[in-house]
Amino acid sequence: MLQPAEPIANALPVYASPESVVDVLQPSYPVYCVRPAQIRRIAHTFLQRFPGDVLYAVKCNSEPHMLHELYMAGIRHFDTASLPEIALVSESFPDGRAYFMHPVKSRAAILSAHQVYGVRYYVVDHPLELEKIGELIPADPEVVIVVRIAVQHSGAVYELSSKFGASVHMAVDLAKDAIRRGYSYGFAFHIGSQCLDPGGYGLGLELVQKALDDLNQAPVCVDVGGGFPADYMNSCGPQLEVYLDAISVAVARLDLPECCRLLCEPGRGMCAEGESLIVQVQLRKDKSLYLNDGMYGSMIEEKLGLRMPVRMVGSRDFSTDLLLYTAYGPTCDSLDVYPAPLELPADLQEGDWIEFGRIGAYGTACRTRFNGFYPDTFVVVENELGELD
Repeated sequence: MLQPAEPIANALPVYASPESVVDVLQPSYPVYCVRPAQIRRIAHTFLQRFPGDVLYAVKCNSEPHMLHELYMAGIRHFDTASLPEIALVSESFPDGRAYFMHPVKSRAAILSAHQVYGVRYYVVDHPLELEKIGELIPADPEVVIVVRIAVQHSGAVYELSSKFGASVHMAVDLAKDAIRRGYSYGFAFHIGSQCLDPGGYGLGLELVQKALDDLNQAPVCVDVGGGFPADYMNSCGPQLEVYLDAISVAVARLDLPECCRLLCEPGRGMCAEGESLIVQVQLRKDKSLYLNDGMYGSMIEEKLGLRMPVRMVGSRDFSTDLLLYTAYGPTCDSLDVYPAPLELPADLQEGDWIEFGRIGAYGTACRTRFNGFYPDTFVVVENELGELD
């Protein structure tokens, strides 16, 4: 098995605030502002309040500084969706543990995950996927087949069960087949991304209990998935502690053996507040702004309907009179336009800087190199995210 290197280190330049960033750098390029204290605070809440093991969803933000801060906060388990993510975790952290949580995997990825990186947990939601694993990985009770159950829940902004998840009946059959093949088994579900209703976890756990009622062998794990929300301008759920308490109460109603591990997979809810983004106004045409980042860059969440907080950054005093602006990204594509107006000072002009908050989730993960524009500058800022609101 591959021997991992020492943990990656964080060596980003440090500034007191975004104002310090623009004063010193005068950037004509987008700048991500990383807030390590915010990242660690949320990670500590998960680790202290969740009654099991916390798996960070690497897909949400796989930047070295994010993984480093979460590792330093105590995260040792990682929800990985591909072989490159498994390699990143395994080669970065000596005691990190990757879980292959994508329900559809190539044969080459399964083989490398098992033989090279020693991955032991594999999610499935269909008999053919389990058949694939069975042909590649010898019978071994240390290998855990985690069967994903579909959950129909309307409390999330983005539902996920239309693409992945088995019925309870199929989930039971898959678990029995995993046992027959000489593996251990577990159950998982995902109530959807940006879930605003903590009761969804109870719904998922009720389905898990229905599946367990038809099985004679205890599961190795139950995974409640992700869905923990971030606070956006137009989408806010209860406090994180409410979700974690609701899960604890629902788990207590299950008939689980003490040896069964409870897992969760936070992504957005763990890292969204850990980064903001400074962009610059490159041209103003009346009530139209042309910014140096947009839909092909860091703004995937804006494109999908979530509104991030914005404010002006800089040393000059801005007017208290506000206008609604149409904002465009930097590419030559006319589709590169912000889907909602930005309310900003009436005296805003070319060269001014704007900070978008809560961009730590999917902002870096989904950016492209279209037209050659690619935001890739990161700094640490010491002020709290709350000062942006």
